[in-house]
Amino acid sequence: MQQTLEPLITSAWLDAWDKGDLSALDRLMAEGYTRTSKATGATVDLAGLKSEIEAVREAFPDLRTTVDDVVEGEGTVAVFWTSTGTHTHEYLGVPATGLTVQTRGSNILVLQDGKILKETVTWDGSELLAGLGIRPLRGIATPEVPESADSAELELDLMKAFNRQFITGVTVITTKDGDKPKGLAANAYCSVSLEPPLVLVCVQKTSSTYPALFSSSHLGINILGTEQRETVRVFASKSTDKFAEIDWHEGPKGSPLLDGSPASLEAEIQERFQAKTHTVFICRVRHAEIDESAPIVYKAGHFFDGGNLAEL
Repeated sequence: MQQTLEPLITSAWLDAWDKGDLSALDRLMAEGYTRTSKATGATVDLAGLKSEIEAVREAFPDLRTTVDDVVEGEGTVAVFWTSTGTHTHEYLGVPATGLTVQTRGSNILVLQDGKILKETVTWDGSELLAGLGIRPLRGIATPEVPESADSAELELDLMKAFNRQFITGVTVITTKDGDKPKGLAANAYCSVSLEPPLVLVCVQKTSSTYPALFSSSHLGINILGTEQRETVRVFASKSTDKFAEIDWHEGPKGSPLLDGSPASLEAEIQERFQAKTHTVFICRVRHAEIDESAPIVYKAGHFFDGGNLAEL
């Protein structure tokens, strides 16, 4: 079998993954073929495998795979492989980063009459993203048990009520798209640690700033003050040029920092965690500017003067 099946596996594998010739898999797979991811437990048939290959090849069009070894067992074959590609198109909701990633995996094939009946793979799509510094949040990115409409609505109402009781500041997250400054208003910011100085921001994937932010190495975080109510309105809008009437300057790495903010910082993006509709950015602070002006306080959809708080 090693003389006949190994070349067939290698040839079909490279034809499908590197050249996009998905018909090469038809002569390799047995009727009823299934492929299971050891990482997620998800199982697909041959059509599902082909769809996965198409998605990967669209995102990494220069994908090149090396079959490192093919080892025969008793009714099984183990395939060890390495793939390299450049992330030039969206993949799993992640905008193109332009970075080149290398990933490795192994597949255990169960044979029937010289064809592959079952396949267990140690790799799944998130492994490619992990190579780009992008990771799913464990327990969030996995499929959930469907809920009733009443249950989902109840949870949504409770979550909204809970959030209305939480008081935050208002920030503007900024970056550059080439030479063009980009930004959005957000209150999902917090300090993670002081040593090292890490901060966290959450950004919705539908934001027009999201693609530029995702591909950036640094970002700016600006805490807005009571004299910046108009700035809040601008960055919460759908304006195509939010910086047209905003005074700003660059941080050391080029991130836009808003003039007149009570505090601004520039941070290096170190981790990107996928959390369904949002991405969580973990960033290390590299530069900070502090002013003594009063910040805006936000609660339940209303803004308050952070300089007139009554101490308990």
